[in-house]
Amino acid sequence: MDVLHLAASLARHSDSADHYTRLYLTSAHRAAAKELQSWMVESGLRVRVDSVGNVIGRYDGATRDAKTLLLGSHFDSVRNGGKYDGVLGILVPMACVAELHRRGERLPCAIEVAAFADEEGARFATGFLSSRAMIGDFDRTWLDRRDADGVSMREAMRDAELDPEAAGSDPLNRKALAGYLELHIEQGPVLLDAGLALGVVTTISGGNRHSVVVIGEAGHAGTVPMQRRHDALTAASEMVLAIERRCGVTVEGSRLVGTVGILKVVDGSSNVIPGRIEFSLDIRAGDDATRIAAEDDIFAELEAIAKRRGVRVEMKRHSESTVIRCADRMQDLVAASIAAVGLEPLRLPSGAGHDAMMFARICDVGMMFVRCGAGGVSHNPAETVTAEDVDLARRAVLEFMRRFGTVVPA
Repeated sequence: MDVLHLAASLARHSDSADHYTRLYLTSAHRAAAKELQSWMVESGLRVRVDSVGNVIGRYDGATRDAKTLLLGSHFDSVRNGGKYDGVLGILVPMACVAELHRRGERLPCAIEVAAFADEEGARFATGFLSSRAMIGDFDRTWLDRRDADGVSMREAMRDAELDPEAAGSDPLNRKALAGYLELHIEQGPVLLDAGLALGVVTTISGGNRHSVVVIGEAGHAGTVPMQRRHDALTAASEMVLAIERRCGVTVEGSRLVGTVGILKVVDGSSNVIPGRIEFSLDIRAGDDATRIAAEDDIFAELEAIAKRRGVRVEMKRHSESTVIRCADRMQDLVAASIAAVGLEPLRLPSGAGHDAMMFARICDVGMMFVRCGAGGVSHNPAETVTAEDVDLARRAVLEFMRRFGTVVPA
């Protein structure tokens, strides 16, 4: 299977004619799911679609009672993103199973490849929805969330011929799960700078996502004196700079970052003083204490800015994930598999969140990174990988499958 060709084919399923965007349960998303199902069948996988739209393929082990190694990643995207983020972690394991199937080779463990329907949460602000559903942690309040067009998740599921009342009702069998491996582009420049194609992930940074609302007083742009205004936008602007300043503090041994990715002037007009601003806030760090301390400081500063400027601020946390460490045995197996294809197995942390964080709650997890080109950029149309690096990843993942099968835990 030509992984890059398949990735390019999958990227044609986009919500936009101008760029790559694929949000949960849109028509483009549903078309991509059907194409993945077809490819999985061609690879020798037996396919099912679960209650939230995850596409899962199974390749049975050598014995009926074989434990399962789950591999996977997501096929939804951020808006105007890159076509390898997530997708590579589906297509490469699929190619590995195709090779096993061609050889008629069965492993001591069963292999499942999961294409997660919603990891980014870009449509309904539901990060890790799919992997949480698979571990039995689906939040039914999500069904009432609405997208930018006012469509609820419940309605979107019905349009996709999924039963919202059954959502999350079919988690995987934890007792049969022996481990989880996720292949992913690095989304950073470390491997690129080191001149290495593959890496071993040690930890995944924790992160909090919030929505912030700043409520001022709308007024006529020509008649309200500057000193009498309660401008929600200028207050929000100061808040954004305060977030940048606090998250720019160097913390030894940790990576702290803060991002405002969405900022909206509600009912804005060129001749009206902004009365209501809504913005997102994403805070991440390599250790939980640093992240929590930054969040506390930021919230206190936002309150202080609001008070000084005569506006109100409301903050709501939508999700929180703690730092997770990839299991030592999984790290060692990933490292050995990379070394087996002739590469130095560099170990490095992940600053981005991944579905592996959810599976770490129920089993040992491991991650393998693939080098990004274009300066390590991701969540960007410039995101790229090379055919040579992808082939090395395919060989290393196949090596991992075989090695894992010899050490499956009881």
